[in-house]
Amino acid sequence: MKGAQFIDVFKQGNLVIPLYFLQHYKKLKISLEEFIFLMYLYQLGDHSLFNPSKYEEELKIDLSKIMEYISTLTDKKLIQVEVVKNDKGLMEEVVLLDSFYRKLSLLLVEDNNEKKNNYQSNIFEVIEKEFGRTLSPIEYEIIKAWLDNDMNEDLIEEAIKEATFNGVSNLRYIDKILYEWGKKGIETVKDVENLRRKRAQRKEEEADSNIDLDIVDWDWFDDDSE
Repeated sequence: MKGAQFIDVFKQGNLVIPLYFLQHYKKLKISLEEFIFLMYLYQLGDHSLFNPSKYEEELKIDLSKIMEYISTLTDKKLIQVEVVKNDKGLMEEVVLLDSFYRKLSLLLVEDNNEKKNNYQSNIFEVIEKEFGRTLSPIEYEIIKAWLDNDMNEDLIEEAIKEATFNGVSNLRYIDKILYEWGKKGIETVKDVENLRRKRAQRKEEEADSNIDLDIVDWDWFDDDSE
């Protein structure tokens, strides 16, 4: 997933930014107070009206401090305050968060790459190729847990194939497959193949049991009908 795609994810609310950003805000060289104020602006929306008096009232912070945060975040290119024309054709000041999203997307990409490089495994690339996108930080943690627990990488790839066969590109689903296999004592690809063979055999037996017995037991030699 490219930076622009991450920005769309942020705007659509598909990633919990406050939690992730709380863990990484120091990388953008802002204070905790500035982080809190930036998250307040984030909750107001992408193109919220610029209203320092409202910020002061709702946050219970002096106006001078509010203006200081705005100035600092603007200088660090995390927010923009611009005059735009609204739907009624009137000019108004709004706070834009596009710069914040861009910087956060870079943080996310760097963080994912760092996690990936910490493991001598290509399973990350295998899953990203299968999904057709970059993995999220949460997905990296799930894969990391597999590797930390000495999960057989070939077995993980078999679980990916199983999920893909069922039309699902979801790491939680793959995790569920691995969990169910673990309960059955499946630890290798050979175990999976044996499981699939037994499953196919069971389906054949079930299909045979559904054959119309009247046809099977028919005595064709005693058929006197013309």
